[in-house]
Amino acid sequence: MRKWLAGSAALAFVSVLAAPLMAATETVTGKIIDQMCYTKDKANTGADHKMPADMAGCALACAKMGRPMALLTTDGKVYTLKGGLAENMNGKLQPHIAHTVSITGDVTKEKDGTMSIAAAELKMVSR
Repeated sequence: MRKWLAGSAALAFVSVLAAPLMAATETVTGKIIDQMCYTKDKANTGADHKMPADMAGCALACAKMGRPMALLTTDGKVYTLKGGLAENMNGKLQPHIAHTVSITGDVTKEKDGTMSIAAAELKMVSR
């Protein structure tokens, strides 16, 4: 009986610690951005930006290389895009870079405070 209680208590403790790391399905709306360039300069939110030096199409070039793309919400939250959307060198994201989209997927908050959303589809809101 004591072993059962100790095991149950340990399982409950681990579950409480892991709960914030578990994914929750949400719909998030924002602009698709090149995550690496945005991290270097918050002004880099369009398809063309000044990273590395007035490079036209930088975000698309980075997406084609498979670099992380992200969703930037109007309140400044950044969600790394994962799952089917990011497969095949961001194939489904490439036509929508710098557009506002809605994505429904599993949102995960990482230990370091970063967030990601894993989904296979997106819905175009505006260009």
